[in-house]
Amino acid sequence: MAGITALIPARGGSKGVHKKNIAKLSGFPLIAYSIAACKMSKRIDRIVVSTDNDEIAREAIRYGAEVPFMRPA
Repeated sequence: MAGITALIPARGGSKGVHKKNIAKLSGFPLIAYSIAACKMSKRIDRIVVSTDNDEIAREAIRYGAEVPFMRPA
């Protein structure tokens, strides 16, 4: 059976809340919660974050996701 890849879009330039994906909630960036939810799934074996922001990419990698490319802003 083919593996399942989770794709988490995480844009840096939000119109509402700037860099909301790395805003802290209870000490963790919001993106960490999405990554953790994917890790808890028994079906997902790859987590990819699509972002246009270096800071978001670093946090995503820190919490165990892959950032294989940077998308244009």
